[in-house]
Amino acid sequence: MTLKEKLKLLQDEKKAILATNFYNLETLQGILKAASINQSPVILQLTKTSIDYIGLKQAVKMARQGLDDFGLEGWLHLDHGNSIELVQSCLDAGFDSVMIDASEKNFKDNVLITSEVVKRAKSYEANVEAELGYVAKLGQEQNGGFTTASDAASFVKQTGVDALAVAIGSAHGFYKSTPKLDINLLKEIHQATNVILVLHGSSGIPHQMVQAAIQNGITKVNLATEIKDTFMKTLKEKLLTTDEIDLRKVFPSAIESVVNLLVIKYKMVNISSHL
Repeated sequence: MTLKEKLKLLQDEKKAILATNFYNLETLQGILKAASINQSPVILQLTKTSIDYIGLKQAVKMARQGLDDFGLEGWLHLDHGNSIELVQSCLDAGFDSVMIDASEKNFKDNVLITSEVVKRAKSYEANVEAELGYVAKLGQEQNGGFTTASDAASFVKQTGVDALAVAIGSAHGFYKSTPKLDINLLKEIHQATNVILVLHGSSGIPHQMVQAAIQNGITKVNLATEIKDTFMKTLKEKLLTTDEIDLRKVFPSAIESVVNLLVIKYKMVNISSHL
């Protein structure tokens, strides 16, 4: 089943899939182990910086082999692709899904860039995600800029994009105060267009709020910051209490902390499906 098909199936059932970023072999193992425990389908995400760190071909092989080893239904997705060239490289490398993020450009340019990616992805049968509105990135403040239903409908119609990350109150990275998603706005967007809606910045959002978002149109939930934060916090604690130099004995506790985090996160998404 292609990711496009999977997302449409989940959308019809008012369910969602957790899309998780990995940064190295250890975080990938944590994601796969947690998904295996919950028997959940998985979207493995890579950003440009992770691709630069691991290497494009190596990252793809790691992801594919991992999914095969754990016997999981899963797909590989480019998260926040910042150029058509990067998107093309990922399509050629066999990604199932790509995101082109031109959200910081004006509406017209976002449409033009996204449309070009949709055109290129067609022959690959790849899912294409874009972003509309202002979802604050690390170090930025979330100061309005929410997606409107009319803009979303117009954007989807003009681009033919498969999935759309919307600005409804979430932000990338950690929150200084408890976030509040605008569920009514989400309902309006969902009613205005049948495109797959994506929630970015789910780290730190109360689980019930995420579940409410799923019930009102969100089909893909992105999780990144909490994964690397959990891994690094555990690793730092471990290093302070041991003189062990064998990294094969140091890393497992950090991997397990990611597993414990994600078992809960997968349940968060799955539980919402039965409300």
